[in-house]
Amino acid sequence: KSNQDIELYKDSKKLSEAQREILSESIHKNHFVSIGWSTVEEIDQINILQATFLAMRRALEKVPVTFSKGAVLVDGRDVIPKLESFSQRAIIKGDQLVGEISAASIVAKVARDNFMKELSKEYVHYGFEKHKGYGTEFHRHQIQKFGVSKWHRQSFGGVKEFI
Repeated sequence: KSNQDIELYKDSKKLSEAQREILSESIHKNHFVSIGWSTVEEIDQINILQATFLAMRRALEKVPVTFSKGAVLVDGRDVIPKLESFSQRAIIKGDQLVGEISAASIVAKVARDNFMKELSKEYVHYGFEKHKGYGTEFHRHQIQKFGVSKWHRQSFGGVKEFI
């Protein structure tokens, strides 16, 4: 809707959780947002990069036709494989340089963090609400102590050692 607030969006890694949540709410309110997900099984089968591209394609499938003439800006060095319906441009460090990519990064991080908080209600031993699934020392210790859940990516170091 509005390009006025694009300059507010910064690299999600440089924002506090509270800042990301406020900005994500604003982004959802003022812009078209589409989120795509990949499953744990897909990540383990095709690797994290290909699963990321798959999630991006899924998000783009939900984009209204009115946006189809726009270009997809991809954070990184590679464009999304097998995506013919949009022009694309890969931008290294795009989340630091391009407001639209930063906004997407913020929305994605908040969505994932919220998912991890929901998982923590059922899988209380792992502390997902604190580390959000990252391989912290505490997380690795909990995996060693309680085993691997169905939500752990079994191809990842810190998990595959305990299968």
